[in-house]
Amino acid sequence: MPSLATSPRFGVDARNRALLRAIRAAGPWSTRFVRVRRRVLARRERLVAVTGTQGKTTTVRCLRAALGLPGSRAAESSANHRRSLSVMFLREPPWRRYAVVEAGIASPGQMRPVMRLLRPQVAVVTSIGTEHFRNFPDLDALRAEKALAVRLLPAGGTAVLNGDDPRVASMAAETRARVVTFGFGDGNTVRATDVQLDWPRGTRFTIRAGTGTWEARTRLFGRAGVYAALAAVAVAYAEGLVLAEVLARLARVRPTHRRNEVMKLEGGAYALVDDSKAPPEVVETFIELMSEVPARRRFFVLGELCPTPGPEDVFYRRFAEAVAPLAELVIVVGAEAVRQKYWPGFRDLGFDPARYLSTPNATAAADLLRGQLGPGDILFVKGTGNLRLTRAALALSGRTVRCRRESCDLAFIYCEDCKLLSRDA
Repeated sequence: MPSLATSPRFGVDARNRALLRAIRAAGPWSTRFVRVRRRVLARRERLVAVTGTQGKTTTVRCLRAALGLPGSRAAESSANHRRSLSVMFLREPPWRRYAVVEAGIASPGQMRPVMRLLRPQVAVVTSIGTEHFRNFPDLDALRAEKALAVRLLPAGGTAVLNGDDPRVASMAAETRARVVTFGFGDGNTVRATDVQLDWPRGTRFTIRAGTGTWEARTRLFGRAGVYAALAAVAVAYAEGLVLAEVLARLARVRPTHRRNEVMKLEGGAYALVDDSKAPPEVVETFIELMSEVPARRRFFVLGELCPTPGPEDVFYRRFAEAVAPLAELVIVVGAEAVRQKYWPGFRDLGFDPARYLSTPNATAAADLLRGQLGPGDILFVKGTGNLRLTRAALALSGRTVRCRRESCDLAFIYCEDCKLLSRDA
């Protein structure tokens, strides 16, 4: 991920806007650069393209490790459209055996030009979910768009599909390429069994591929983390790599920033931060994980969730009803309207109103929690990315946090790297 250099002439916001304008202006040249790289400079490179609705960025990071590529902050920046692909490729020497890119789309008609530009030999499809539901008529239309990733593969290519997702698994019938599936179900080529959370170190599980069995561990958490690791193992298996070596590299992959990321807090507590995205599928996996994490007491900092194709009140009630039986204290960050979205679910379960608080920003939430957390306690942080709820965990981990923005749309920069974190912004 690019670092925004400090400059006496421009503030952080102005520099960020300038960077975004530069990326947009470079669009046509970016496309030409990627085309030349793929067809001239890196003709022997095997390109793995990752698409799907959830899990792409973590899967890319796992794939980089599995294929022996060095770690890259750019892999966490979700540079998943044509204008940003050149930024990623500038960091990737064309003489390496493999390259991995995130090939995300947000609207109909985007997948075909991306695939024709990238011309991957391997396509990985992680899931089909509701994140972009407003831009597609229904999930079947989204699935049809994503299916182009495998339909356009060459006959000698490989389609690596999430076999547990029916919409993804059905893509196997639409490709000339070899098909390898991954997941938890018995019918998958690469599957996981005996999954056990190893808090706060990660997750342990058994991998079965072909006739072989391997014990695996990852620093990622829950089923979502296991899926990302399985996708990487499935590609490595299809490429004929030594899986024992692949698993050793995968064991070192840390959680993607702000996606089920663990932070150690002052006083011996931990935070589990998942404030990058909050569509229904991601919320469901978060509910599952928060119920599994062993804790003396559970505290929650919650923000607004992503729009849902179903009734919004049902979505918030479902989340509130899962949190209420576990929570020692709940702090909702945002306007009063957000507080009211969650409250019916808590109220109907008899949750004490004195333990249901609200604040305008994440830094204020940390102020309410300061001094309350101790050994064995877990702070769960969940909401949409623009709220930057990460600031609550950073403040409680000992960082100086003064930024009290209620919303922040700065791109390509994390809160802990931002010059505004320790300012009254």
